[in-house]
Amino acid sequence: MSIKRIGVIGGGQLAWMMGDASKKLGLELIVQTPNKHDPAVSIASDIVLSAVDNAEATEILSTRCDVITFENEFVDLDALSLLEKQGVCFRPRLAALSPLLDKYHQRCYLQDLGLPVPEFLAIESSVNIASQIQNWQFPFVLKARRHGYDGQGTFIINDLTTLSTIVSQSHTPFLIEEFVPFTRELAIIATRSVTGEIVTYPVVETQQEQQVCRRVIAPADITSAQTAEIVAIAHKILNSLEVIGTFGIELFITAQGKILINEIAPRTHNSGHFSLDACVTSQFEQHLRAVAGLPLADTSLTVPGAVMVNLLGYENSNSDYQAKRQELSAIPHAYLHWYGKTESRPGRKLGHITVLLEQPQDRESIIQTIESIWYCK
Repeated sequence: MSIKRIGVIGGGQLAWMMGDASKKLGLELIVQTPNKHDPAVSIASDIVLSAVDNAEATEILSTRCDVITFENEFVDLDALSLLEKQGVCFRPRLAALSPLLDKYHQRCYLQDLGLPVPEFLAIESSVNIASQIQNWQFPFVLKARRHGYDGQGTFIINDLTTLSTIVSQSHTPFLIEEFVPFTRELAIIATRSVTGEIVTYPVVETQQEQQVCRRVIAPADITSAQTAEIVAIAHKILNSLEVIGTFGIELFITAQGKILINEIAPRTHNSGHFSLDACVTSQFEQHLRAVAGLPLADTSLTVPGAVMVNLLGYENSNSDYQAKRQELSAIPHAYLHWYGKTESRPGRKLGHITVLLEQPQDRESIIQTIESIWYCK
């Protein structure tokens, strides 16, 4: 089937960054989003205004496009499955998302594949919580099983009182995971086509603060053997799920060199934003290529290295930070992407900047320059 119109569930910056790629490939994007001011509205050829997880709106979306993909994973799979049975084409297919949306189910799925994950346990209820964790030592990580992102729903737990309070007050299912004393956090972007071809991007180092990604360094300073292991993990995951599209896979590496999978994002991912400016083909073009049934393209870096810094909100404001953006854009070899959000609040991703590096040792000074401009009030 010839695909020219792609429906996107979600209208945030990930859908917005598909805009240039869609024009390049001659594709139309029709976006389902809850807010007419969301970033992707500006690049969409048509929009369906509705809650992202509203299946009735997705049914309308399906009449305006050839295939539907996802900008985020906050969807109602049961409702969408009725549409899939009626012939609506989702890429990735819903069966590829099903084991991943609940973080406990995701852990179980990866464990069943024989892939390395931290120790984990589902918290059944807030009743008798001490007996549920009697074989666990503090500290450990508490995670909401659904809808957590950018640090939301993730907690470092140091004592039973804190655990009991959060679980009893949150009214959402949780799991706990061992606290991994990692030396680095890593990520890899991988895309699988309709024919089963898989391409991967360079493994990157991600730097988090308060469970929110602050910086991405490409490529990561790891061994070729570690890179090969991570690429093999990506292949196994995407092939087992029969993915069509782009996924982001987050990992830990320990002091002993052991690699553990942290989480899988069944979509394009913050850790791959550097590819817009530093790679032959961006993760967003690659995703659209897969979804449209086109051949996948070159993922290699066009420069020795790059650093991407998220521009996070640090105050409650309606400012567009024009002066700071101009100063950031003046940094040599810098590419600034501003998402056009109308409201700033602490921790919100307002944009990102990627700087291409000829000398990898320059990255720390570049990061310091960017963050001193952005966070200086």
